[in-house]
Amino acid sequence: MPRRGVVAKRKRLPDPKYGSQLLSQFINVVMVNGKKSVAEKLVYNALEVAQSQIKKHHPEIKEEDGEGGEGTDQGAGGQTPHILKLFETALGNVRPGVEVRSRRVGGATYQVPIEVRSDRSTALAMRWIVQYARNRGEKGMITRLAGEFVDAFESRGAAVKKREDTHRMAKANQAFAHFRWT
Repeated sequence: MPRRGVVAKRKRLPDPKYGSQLLSQFINVVMVNGKKSVAEKLVYNALEVAQSQIKKHHPEIKEEDGEGGEGTDQGAGGQTPHILKLFETALGNVRPGVEVRSRRVGGATYQVPIEVRSDRSTALAMRWIVQYARNRGEKGMITRLAGEFVDAFESRGAAVKKREDTHRMAKANQAFAHFRWT
């Protein structure tokens, strides 16, 4: 934390294919050693694989038309809003609402439940999806990431379990909520 003033948030450029700032942030989380083009290919291919798997498992989900969505003029034939909707739903299912923070009060350390700011919850969700995708057993990062997207979309998998564990920990330590502002 800076001693003086507030550090201004830098404006994030949208990703080149879909024009989403959220997807651009996710690509930056996936990126290793500054290889952004590799990360972009991984994420775009993983989203397409996840979309085809979700269509296979859930035939009742219809693909949206290209109207009203941004970035639909790339010749995707209405595919763009659906992929972004899949991504945002998966991310929303992993976002935590509360977390526990350690507070030291009178020689004892308490795990105090605190609400998570929206930007932090988004960052945590992205980090958890990438972390658990890397730990999966499939071959190739595209299939791992696609599998984690499908699991997150269907509210199951390791990243969603991490969110539920975080919420359970906060619920268990609710008695220490009065230490929040000390």
